[in-house]
Amino acid sequence: MMLSAWSTGLRDKLSLPLRVELWDGRQLEFSAEPARVTIRVPDRAALRYLRSPSLYSLGRAYVEGAIDIKGCAADIIQVGNALAAHLDKGRGRLGELLRLRPHLAPHTRQSDAEAIRYHYDVSNDFYAAWLDPAMVYSCAYFENGDEDLATAQQKKIDHILRKIDLRPGQRLLDIGCGWGALVLRAAQGFGARCLGVTLSENQALLARERIARAGLQGQVEIRLQDYRDVDGEYDRITSVGMFEHVGVQHLPAYFSRVNRLLAPDGVVMNHGITTTNVDNSATPYGGGEFIDQYVFPHGELAHLSTVVRTMQEGGLEVRDVENLRRHYAKTCAIWTDNFEGNAAHIRTLTEEKRFRIWHLYLAGCAYAFAHGRISLYQIVCGKADGNADRLPWSRKYMYP
Repeated sequence: MMLSAWSTGLRDKLSLPLRVELWDGRQLEFSAEPARVTIRVPDRAALRYLRSPSLYSLGRAYVEGAIDIKGCAADIIQVGNALAAHLDKGRGRLGELLRLRPHLAPHTRQSDAEAIRYHYDVSNDFYAAWLDPAMVYSCAYFENGDEDLATAQQKKIDHILRKIDLRPGQRLLDIGCGWGALVLRAAQGFGARCLGVTLSENQALLARERIARAGLQGQVEIRLQDYRDVDGEYDRITSVGMFEHVGVQHLPAYFSRVNRLLAPDGVVMNHGITTTNVDNSATPYGGGEFIDQYVFPHGELAHLSTVVRTMQEGGLEVRDVENLRRHYAKTCAIWTDNFEGNAAHIRTLTEEKRFRIWHLYLAGCAYAFAHGRISLYQIVCGKADGNADRLPWSRKYMYP
């Protein structure tokens, strides 16, 4: 296909603020408006990424250095999504079939630990460069919509702890505790005795340092441990941004394990990302494939209906469900702004390839949440035998 015919045909169907700069000095414009995104193609071989663009192929070409892309991440994602959607539409039924993928990840203790280390053990300084000071790496809660990130993250933690009706002296298990923000708040602000488990060595080290600085060693424990190896009985269990790593086919066993760890009158909060595809298929246009290869190996998203069903299969009864999709869209947009604002510093903390992966990933998540490709639900549940009926009658206690 001649380049001029290809670019003219695409420009006639899509008006994009895009410029393509070719190796021989030619420039292709795809809109009358000024370009906000520039793709630099260093040689003829790299043209294949543009002629059949998916979010996966474009993202792969960028992070592997086959092409260069300039522009703010939000604009890059918008242009990339438009190109990928145009290709997918042309594929017809094939495009739909390519979104379906079997959930074949083994999710053994070893494979899950390796996947967590790949994503989280970059460096604590890397995450600190764009997260809030408490380093909360999950959806914030914007009660009014105008809070700064640190305030919204604190409100999210308190929102969770109020939802589970946490009380002084109760034992709290936090599965996937990150850098310890939730267990610290639960101990300091609610008087709970806490155990946090993580598979990330970097997270565990910093969480323990923070607990020591707060003088809470006798009240809070951090373990480098798989949730499947935890024993004991807990009054409250939280899982924030963790169950996406479990695997769809393993969700019944996961919730069954949570049920066994829960006290008879205990309460569980599961806060996690879901797909909006009722068949649990991957996000469209190659976005899920990109994340699986470069960001979250073996990560799988379930639809809300699947989550509720597998909770019930695990012996839990859903008591409350809240959708925080637009809260996560805003959270990811702020993370993206922070990442771009600290780009020079972040590039000193990691290699260029990882910088590019995260640059696309954060903005891509903001886009996916904002456009309903993925969602976020907080689900409160208890044992299915009804012993969690000690919770207040109405939801007013969640919003003091």
